[in-house]
Amino acid sequence: METREAAAETTLVTLSDIEAAAERISDLVLRTPIIQLPHPQRPDEVLHCKAESLQPTSAFKLRGAYNTIAQVLDQAREHGIVAQSSGNHARAVAWLAHRLNLRAVIVMPDAAPLPKIEAVRALGAEVEIVPSALRDVRAHELVAEHGYVHVPPYDDPRIIAGQGTVGLEIMQQLPKVDTVLVPISGGGLISGIATAVKAINPGTRVIGVEPELAADAAQSFREGRRITWEQELTYRTVADGLRTPALGVHPWEHVKRYVDDVITVTEEQILAAMRHLTLAGRLVVEPSGAVATAAWMHDLVPAANAQNDGGTTAAVVSGGSVDPALLAKVLLQTG
Repeated sequence: METREAAAETTLVTLSDIEAAAERISDLVLRTPIIQLPHPQRPDEVLHCKAESLQPTSAFKLRGAYNTIAQVLDQAREHGIVAQSSGNHARAVAWLAHRLNLRAVIVMPDAAPLPKIEAVRALGAEVEIVPSALRDVRAHELVAEHGYVHVPPYDDPRIIAGQGTVGLEIMQQLPKVDTVLVPISGGGLISGIATAVKAINPGTRVIGVEPELAADAAQSFREGRRITWEQELTYRTVADGLRTPALGVHPWEHVKRYVDDVITVTEEQILAAMRHLTLAGRLVVEPSGAVATAAWMHDLVPAANAQNDGGTTAAVVSGGSVDPALLAKVLLQTG
């Protein structure tokens, strides 16, 4: 399952790039709060949750999308924009297009949750539904056919720098944080966060978390090579925002350089974390947004030192675009 794509020339994003992105996006992107979440069995132990689910578009994706569009705004006004996404990036691009008066065409896979598709359409974007395997291909076809400006979901330095503003804020809000847990799929979020965190404090650990049913990043990290999983495997997970079959080329270079570990969680652990975040943290969270919390809740995070003291731990709650029916089912579960 190794990718046959040759490693492309990549430029690592810098802290200066991330700081510039923070300034560029400050007028529309929320500086999200840190919410303290008590452990379900050890109430004196807390997790510091970076609540990206509270963004205007319910997810961190707004940061990278805006940082990208802001740098090509003249071309975007002239030609329109196109993006491909299963939901959160799509909603971010559509929301920005609505605010900035841009034409937007969003390519979404047929497996995307209906509420996410409806949210994109409600913002006035044109939505084209395609088979999951053709999502990326169709976006590039539309660029070639119509000259749209492409706003990629994760594999772009501008996207990485925008997502890195999450890490910049965490280090400002929690200067002594020991471990930062980050959902990982295409890798744009963890690449940016890890770049910012390691530049500010090299001793802070950055650990990626993904579903074990879509564990291409964990396998890539273990084997030291970028691995692709088949989509029929990654689409098994309930975490629809983490079904990307491989890390992006640009993110992979950042992951190799800056990320300390990648761990996995089960479907049951993800849903339990969703429930706990809602009831104890007062945060509405989608499955993808709950994976980092799931690793902490179920004691899966490797010890930070020989004394088995995890220190101060932060987790990125990356999104809250959850299907109401799924949320209701999760909340009604007991135990």
